[in-house]
Amino acid sequence: MQIPRNQTLAEALYKDIDSNEYLNEIYESLLYNYSIHIFKIQKQQKRVNVKDALRFADLLAKSTIPEKRDRHKLWGQELIILLSIIYPEDLSVKYYLGSILSTVGNYRGLQSTYVEGFQTADVFDALYFEYDKSTLQIPGHEESYFFHDQKDVYDGLSSKYFSYSGPTSMGKSFVVQTYLKQQIENGSTKNYAILVPTKALINEVRSNIIGSLQEKLQETNYRVVSASGDIVLQQEHNFIFVMTPERLLHMMIGMPKIKIDFLFVDEAHKISDRGGRSAYYYKVVAQLSKMKEMPTVIFASPNIPNPEVYLSLIPKIQVDEIKKMASKYAPVCQFKYFLDLCEGRAYFHNDYSKSLSYIANIPQQDELSEIVTRVGSTQQNIIYCNSRQKVVDYAVQYAKNLPIKNDEKLVSLAKDIRNEVHSDCYLADLILKGIAYHVGYLPSNIRLRIEKSFVDGVLRTIFCTSTLVEGVNLPADNLFITSYKNGNSNMDEVEFRNLVGRVGRIKYNLYGNVFLVRMEDNLITEKYINLLQNDVPQQEVSINLKDNNKHLSLVIDDLIRGDIELTTVREATTSKDFEALRKFAMILTKDIAEGISTPIREAFSPFLDEYKEYKIREIFPIEKTSDDINFSYDQVVNLRELVKSGQKYPKVTGENDEVDFEELVDFLMKLRKVFKWDIYEKRTIGKAGAYREDSVIRWYAVILLRWIRGNGLNQIIYHALKYKENNPNTGVWVGNMKLADIYNKNSKLHKNYIIAETLGVIENVLLFSISNYFRKFSLEYKNVHQVDHFQNDWYEFVEYGTTNPLTIFLQQSGFSRESSKFIEEPSNRNKYLTEVDGELRIHRSILECGNIGVETETKDIQFNMPELFID
Repeated sequence: MQIPRNQTLAEALYKDIDSNEYLNEIYESLLYNYSIHIFKIQKQQKRVNVKDALRFADLLAKSTIPEKRDRHKLWGQELIILLSIIYPEDLSVKYYLGSILSTVGNYRGLQSTYVEGFQTADVFDALYFEYDKSTLQIPGHEESYFFHDQKDVYDGLSSKYFSYSGPTSMGKSFVVQTYLKQQIENGSTKNYAILVPTKALINEVRSNIIGSLQEKLQETNYRVVSASGDIVLQQEHNFIFVMTPERLLHMMIGMPKIKIDFLFVDEAHKISDRGGRSAYYYKVVAQLSKMKEMPTVIFASPNIPNPEVYLSLIPKIQVDEIKKMASKYAPVCQFKYFLDLCEGRAYFHNDYSKSLSYIANIPQQDELSEIVTRVGSTQQNIIYCNSRQKVVDYAVQYAKNLPIKNDEKLVSLAKDIRNEVHSDCYLADLILKGIAYHVGYLPSNIRLRIEKSFVDGVLRTIFCTSTLVEGVNLPADNLFITSYKNGNSNMDEVEFRNLVGRVGRIKYNLYGNVFLVRMEDNLITEKYINLLQNDVPQQEVSINLKDNNKHLSLVIDDLIRGDIELTTVREATTSKDFEALRKFAMILTKDIAEGISTPIREAFSPFLDEYKEYKIREIFPIEKTSDDINFSYDQVVNLRELVKSGQKYPKVTGENDEVDFEELVDFLMKLRKVFKWDIYEKRTIGKAGAYREDSVIRWYAVILLRWIRGNGLNQIIYHALKYKENNPNTGVWVGNMKLADIYNKNSKLHKNYIIAETLGVIENVLLFSISNYFRKFSLEYKNVHQVDHFQNDWYEFVEYGTTNPLTIFLQQSGFSRESSKFIEEPSNRNKYLTEVDGELRIHRSILECGNIGVETETKDIQFNMPELFID
């Protein structure tokens, strides 16, 4: 071969390797052979020349072409993993597996059970691998190593502004947590903030940080904070904040003296989401820009080709300040399938040719349960469903013909679910068979035990909504995706890639399988195929999304008319887009009133001129704006008038926290009017009652009342079911879906839907919506009455789910509501709590109390609040 003088040997080798027919034939054959292996199909394997396949794998792993290097390394890794599965006894394959994992820098993969004691036979390779490993060693971890791209990210964290992306399995958050640990151990006294998108992730990240630092927290005077009510915030410490954007914004508004030196935005692709939550990211960064010095800001997102887009949130950022990185290399492989149960056909997907290849017919009578059993009977399986209702339905259907496992741990967990939730809860029945469902509304201690049981392999199969896959890392071998929807919306490429990345975790295995399953005729085949074949497109920040941007001029028109309800915008948009535009409008009026330039104001600038800005400033002067973007001025004015008229929270009297139910309903109906829930909360607390005008409010009031009394979930659910028995015409709902017009008290299915809905109301309505409105009522009450605190503060009661000061104190120390209730039980209180010099202390013997949730939480809290514990 004659190489052109302007072309290197590497360029000549790799330029057209992607289109090499023989390579593609080998890869396609290996995928076919692997497919008939996992589906247990009695078909002849396709012939593969193993020696040639190994050469291709080795060649791809050594690719040096910058624009194709990640793709080639991943392809070489996939080839050798497929070969090792199909030819497990071939010694040359075993050797190449170790060699190729070393070549691509996958040293963590070398520590897996697939590779036992690999030693290269080449002395020069051995020298290079040792040198390479030494440069990738994780600080503080003698035998652990970064991937090459992880090391590049780690080095990039020293930049002022940095945005990076990579596959889900890259371990983006792990790198930042390692960096923070190293900074703190090296004497840093900065305050660090980590933004995560969900409350479930708060607990995981918080626990990871505390677990990695342990005694170092006390030695370096650091504390990890996850809520503005945490007791450690009242003390003199350095802090690591782990919060959602909403929580961090509220804390910064309420505690303006707190300094933040470093902000890490995890799952930054949420800034591209439609809906109002994305607006909090803009506001958090804008609040930080008001500090004396802008902190370091780092964005991390999955699979985004242009991660630098999120740096546009930083006001007045200069081009030379932008540092970005987009990695495509993943340390684990995913093999993808499309199973069309409606047509009875199975296909494997080739990521490199972007094509589907037929494997075999699926028997027409086969359902999801048969497929999962055939593929994953001895493996760990996650089944994704797009709604809470389907999670329950599919789990029950799958478990129908499976035997009970008679495992002591499962029996214990099932018993606790019956005691804590309800005796008829389907979840308890499923647990006994090694199956669970995992949704956001489950109590944290139950979720924790489900996750631990899955990691331990006692639970084999979990049915879930997007809650699980948005952050919890579990060792799944197989992921079954039953719909291309997330809720009622179609999943986009980012959501799909993030979902797929949850299977095959380097901590547990080198590969995983993804099955897209079409189970209903109304689901469109092309939409599944598009998810498999489409690359993640360039991303926009949310205000620049077409559905938002095309309505910005309408926002301006409404504002210059003084219409803060944005009537024109509301009529022209969906409720999700209106929620976002309303928050953007509140940010804009504040920016104009203060005369500052932010990315939000810049986005509106094409639709503004001097006159329009003057009119907006005149109608919404500084006193009619707020940094709190949960509430617009019309709501605040109404609220102030209500509080000034003498309105208080309903009275709580007696040992049993008695509250006049009708007084509570009347109070909530007043808030409904004041805050205009019929306009701004149409899907939940503002929903019109079909049964009677206040029926929705009465339903929420039943749950709210039991919640603030500190009732256990079992009691709350009992009273919710009683309410439905007495008011069957209110129907059966799960979220916004009406499943039955009349509630049937004898239907176990109906009971389980009400259980799901009740737990969902606590998680999404009480602890989010109502808590927000009560927070605002309490702030206004303090402002009007000129007090710092008051006795009957229902915001605090809702936030902590109790009126009991001890339970509140324990939660402010880091315990969950469930664990706090366990500790405050008289027998446990006498055993584990004591007073020292008038201060409450906890005996370390609680670490062996027998309650898994309490023990797990205490392991973290003893390091984060060491002064709370005595021997």
